[in-house]
Amino acid sequence: MKNSSPLGMILALTVTAVVIGAILAGFYQLVEPRIEANRLAEEKRAIFSVLEGAETYDVIEREVPSDKKGGEIIRIFRGLDADGRTVGYAFIAEGPGFAGIIRMMVGLNFDLETLSGLKVMEQVETPGLGNKIGEEKFEGQFKGVAIRPRIEYLKNKKPVKPNQIQAITGATISSKAVVDAINKRVETILSVLGPQAAAGEG
Repeated sequence: MKNSSPLGMILALTVTAVVIGAILAGFYQLVEPRIEANRLAEEKRAIFSVLEGAETYDVIEREVPSDKKGGEIIRIFRGLDADGRTVGYAFIAEGPGFAGIIRMMVGLNFDLETLSGLKVMEQVETPGLGNKIGEEKFEGQFKGVAIRPRIEYLKNKKPVKPNQIQAITGATISSKAVVDAINKRVETILSVLGPQAAAGEG
C-alpha cells in the first residue's frame, strides 16, 4: 500500500475543513433565531423583575459619547403601569468581573434617586464565591439603595448609609465590579433622562 502524498493529505484536510465549516455555518443559521428569541425573552423578564408595578414598557434610544468609534447607542426601558404612567426606568449595565464580563439589568425608580432592583443576567464568576452576585441575598440589597452619592460597598460590615451595600465575603472583586458598573452606567442614564435628572432635581 502506497503512502499518501503530502499534497493529497493537504487536499483531504482542506476539503474536510470546508465541509465542517459549512455544516457549522448552516447549524448556526438554523439556531440563531432561537438564540435571539431566548435572549429577548430573558431581557423582558429581567425588565419586569426590576420594575415593580410595570405592566408594559417602551424604549428610549440615545447615542452617547463613548470610547467606541462613533459613540454608543444605549437603550433605556421606561416601565409603564396599567394607566400608562411611568413607574421607573430599566437599563443594562456591564463590566469586567473577576473571571469575565458581568451583565445585569438595573431598575431606577421614577424619583431618579434610588434603584428599584437588580437582576444579574450573565456572569462567569467563581462558583461558591463570586457567582453569589446572582443570588437574591446580594441582588436584593440594591432595591431602594440611593444612587447619590455613588453606591458604595462595605467589606464585612453591614450598611449604615442609604447608598451602601455589603460585599460578598471572599468575593470583593465581583461585588466591586457590580457596584462600579452600576455607578458608571447611572451617570450616563441620568444625563440621557435630562439635565434636571443629572443635577439631582428630577
